Amino acid sequence: MNFIEKRLDELNRYRPDPTAPGDLDAFWERTLRASAAKPPQGTRTQTASLSPYMTVYRVEYEGYDETPIRGWYVLPAFAGERDLPCIVLFHGYSGSKGYPEQYADLLLMGYAVFAIDVRGQGGETGNLLPQSFGMTKGWISQGLLDPETSYYKAITVDAVRALEWAAQQPEIDPARIVAAGASQGGGLALISSALSGIPCKTVADIPNMCHMDYGILNSTGSLTEAAAFVSMHPDKLEQVLQTLSYFDMLNLCCRLSRPVFVSLGLKDTVCLPETIFAVYNRIAAPKELQVYPFNGHYTSGDHLRRVMQFLNG
Repeated sequence: MNFIEKRLDELNRYRPDPTAPGDLDAFWERTLRASAAKPPQGTRTQTASLSPYMTVYRVEYEGYDETPIRGWYVLPAFAGERDLPCIVLFHGYSGSKGYPEQYADLLLMGYAVFAIDVRGQGGETGNLLPQSFGMTKGWISQGLLDPETSYYKAITVDAVRALEWAAQQPEIDPARIVAAGASQGGGLALISSALSGIPCKTVADIPNMCHMDYGILNSTGSLTEAAAFVSMHPDKLEQVLQTLSYFDMLNLCCRLSRPVFVSLGLKDTVCLPETIFAVYNRIAAPKELQVYPFNGHYTSGDHLRRVMQFLNG
């Protein structure tokens, strides 16, 4: 057995104990019930496209706490006007929904795309979430001392409501909606699929929000902001870990029931392979894993082809 085989063997057997709080189910039942009581009202405004083969809409819908979440809703103009499959896309940390033209590859495959901004980050979407305690730089330390006020709660509900908005659109087949994303977006794809019955499949590339008690100690990514918060307030460690546990896919992966595609890089220091394997090994739903032994925090090669084979299979 060579070293890479040995490393993969260890990771395939890695099954840390869940850290679920006792009221996890009650928390999410209460949160989702409150969200469902107020459907995601939204507007879509057609806008000019650089391509005659895509129809583009600017979207604004009401997320958690009434924050207007902005996105692109892009349709393949050549694929008809009804019963289209749709990929709801979540971007990586500090990124944005980008521009419609960057989704041309997915449109060419016959998919509609709904790509949203994650609140407060690099796009056109603000953040109305109230703040009652200081933060470190970035966003994830907002409300970090209580799951009820956590930034993670807000962006998770925003993601679930994005799926609901897509399912309401007349062009979309609600039985063929996919949740997808990379890094932060991969984490949001997983958690929104765990909490919503809408996605028929999930694509989580190099996902965050996995085994976060390990990540806060070892990751070089966004969880360094939570670590910096604890460094400034060491007496808050248990509160921070408790809050993170409500949004950790290690504790929610048991809710995934439909096919899941996951990718990771063995040299990734942002979303470490231990964190992703910890979740993947516990997923009971049909699943596929793509491991890139020499990659850091990125996919490569024919990755899009592999994803499309999974979606079309």
